[in-house]
Amino acid sequence: MKILVINAGSSSLKYQLIDTENNKMLAKGLCERVGSKDSYIKHGADKDERIFAQYMADHEEALAVVFDALCHSERSTIHSINEIDAIGHRIVHGGNYFDSSVLITPDVIKKIERLCTLAPLHNPPALKCINVCERMAPDMPQVAVFDTSFFQSLPPSAYMYPLPYELCEKHQIRKYGAHGTSHRYIAQRCAALMGQPIEDLKIITCHLGNGCSISAVDHGIAVDTSMGFTPLDGLMMGTRCGAIDPAIIPFLEEAEDLTPPQINELMNKKSGLLGVSGISNDMRDVRKGAEEGNERAVLAYEMYAHSIRKYLGQYLVEMAGCDAIVLTAGVGENCDRMRRIVFAGLQPLGIILDQEKNRRDYHGKERFISRDDSPVKIIVIPTNEEFMIAQDTLSIVSDLKK
Repeated sequence: MKILVINAGSSSLKYQLIDTENNKMLAKGLCERVGSKDSYIKHGADKDERIFAQYMADHEEALAVVFDALCHSERSTIHSINEIDAIGHRIVHGGNYFDSSVLITPDVIKKIERLCTLAPLHNPPALKCINVCERMAPDMPQVAVFDTSFFQSLPPSAYMYPLPYELCEKHQIRKYGAHGTSHRYIAQRCAALMGQPIEDLKIITCHLGNGCSISAVDHGIAVDTSMGFTPLDGLMMGTRCGAIDPAIIPFLEEAEDLTPPQINELMNKKSGLLGVSGISNDMRDVRKGAEEGNERAVLAYEMYAHSIRKYLGQYLVEMAGCDAIVLTAGVGENCDRMRRIVFAGLQPLGIILDQEKNRRDYHGKERFISRDDSPVKIIVIPTNEEFMIAQDTLSIVSDLKK
């Protein structure tokens, strides 16, 4: 079955065409700066990637460009949209409605629309893509895969906030989490690499990049996660502050004469690595600055590591230990120095990093970086959210045909 996976961001559109019979990626690409006069599309894989300047006023035009690239480029693997069997969409917010992926129906669309206030940058463009696909291929099944659904299993003690209960109920205020598709994928791959059923394992999954989250997966069930009502909560990130004393917000509003939208922008886009280092939100640039002796870069680097260690400790206690810690995304996969700082001194907890394995550069490869005698395994696993979306889509569409 050929499945098109669509991941619509606020000003971007990522896509992959996947042949599920052999789990082969047939094509992929990225539309960037959608809505800008500088918009462009990157189409192709690895060395075959090509970049084309292409104005795309909105996600509808971006999808038209995507379908044209898939069917009519030099390296097209299909010649018509009708060769695609189904479309899987990444939806950031499923609220309390969805605890698993679902076939998209008018009722599902209405519920996703209601949740736009909780994900104003992501749910609306995803809805637009769903509607465009429905018009272009009205008989093609579409599936919604939600970032939040993996965390619907959290117990109330983990997902509730200690605010007046009535307000939480009225406004659907709870911990929703994010990166759920990534956490689900790397937890499953961790179990496969360890050769054990996921139901027998306690795993801490770490998605560490420009956006960061850590989750506790107890015997295959998510029991806690660092992101909360929005993706702003939890770890220090590239431009997000993560968890802070909430009293800082009204203090800054008064001290700096800032409006709530300005505070929101400050915490989401001007904080984190960027705000502390004054250099960049990119860990590679911050690391370079730290190695050159920039004190603020050193501080940003150490704060990032400190926030990771705090959540590792929290989830070790919550699950009364763990069998494996998994790292993914740009920093988790590629920054050996950050991994060394995070795991330094944790030998008494049974977490022993192998310094030589940690230094080796196996870009894009799954690998153990813990010592062979480490009771807790440390594993680097490149995430593959598109694969998970394709698999969920395949399962749901296959059930339709039974």
